[in-house]
Amino acid sequence: MVGLADVRAARSRIGESVLRTPLLPADSLAPGLWLKAENLQRTGSFKVRGAFSRMRLLSAEERARGVVAASAGNHAQGVALVARELGIRATIVMPEGAPLTKLEATRRLGAEVLQEGTTFDGSFAKAQALAREHGYVLIHAFDDDGVIAGQGTVALEILADLPDCACILVPIGGGGLIGGVAAAAKALRPSIRVVGVEAAGAAAMAESRKAGRLVTLPSVHTIADGLAVKQPSQRTFDMVQALVDDVIVVEEDEVARAMLLLIERVRLVAEGAGAAATAAALARPWPQPTVAVVSGGNVDVTMLGEIIDRGLVREGRYLRLRTRVPDRPGSLATLLHLVAVEGGNLVTVEHDRLRVGLPLDETWVTLLVETRGPEHADGVRERLAREGYALTEA
Repeated sequence: MVGLADVRAARSRIGESVLRTPLLPADSLAPGLWLKAENLQRTGSFKVRGAFSRMRLLSAEERARGVVAASAGNHAQGVALVARELGIRATIVMPEGAPLTKLEATRRLGAEVLQEGTTFDGSFAKAQALAREHGYVLIHAFDDDGVIAGQGTVALEILADLPDCACILVPIGGGGLIGGVAAAAKALRPSIRVVGVEAAGAAAMAESRKAGRLVTLPSVHTIADGLAVKQPSQRTFDMVQALVDDVIVVEEDEVARAMLLLIERVRLVAEGAGAAATAAALARPWPQPTVAVVSGGNVDVTMLGEIIDRGLVREGRYLRLRTRVPDRPGSLATLLHLVAVEGGNLVTVEHDRLRVGLPLDETWVTLLVETRGPEHADGVRERLAREGYALTEA
């Protein structure tokens, strides 16, 4: 099992090749909360730590053969970057649904990119086949001591910056990051709590802990694509069982809300996996000070826009309403005037006179209104209801 000495050795191997990312106060999110901003790391993720740690152990003969890796995106970019800097040929297998942002970033770093399978597991099977066929060295995303030790350097920096840290919240995909963090943190500060966080649609480690053995999920589906692993490895499962205090699960809505609040209150862009630990920090009280690892920031802009919009709806900041108004001049203006009087900011309006079943003298109107929060939204609803409008949520 990886230990503190291994993590320190990885720190020496990595040297100045990775950034010492900042530890940022986040009292605006929760009292005593700090964020380890690995989304600001090279390639936008902690994964580059493990890639440098593992690939600097390659012999000259292994470097000449080249490397292969399977990844939904962040490990892919880490391996591609290290391969470019060490002069190694890299082939990366990514799932067919991998985010375009991560796919193109990996190609720009010089790796050959293939797409195979719909999840990490399908991509990994292809990577194994390529390793056998061509003699490539397989750089596993999490089931490797060198990779785990490299990820554990996150904990060395956290405890150097915050020696009295009481708890570290760590996202779990395959378990390499939390394995390395727990190995270093527990050795340096035995009283510290290390808690893993999984997305509800990919809770393989939590299910494995319940069963006391490795469990393979039938499928995974989550906006936190970096956590979409059907099964951890025996190596990472054993480390979690031995060193991690708890593994909790967060829902999709909680992850999306955390992404929104990180942008709005801390000015950090996090992908779903990167926001999972923050979602856990927001879900319940934790001992102070607690650090949430923001593990990555490589989010597709289109998805980010959708998450922000949905988050604003859930937070009561966007109000979607549908009602019927008389189909005569001035009716729509009257409705919009009432919204304005209540301080609502109109974002969009849809006016539908042709809806099937609608009386000829009426029209449907759907409004998207920006409000200051749930109480303000309730005020807008109440005013319109008092004026006789029959409202439904759109």
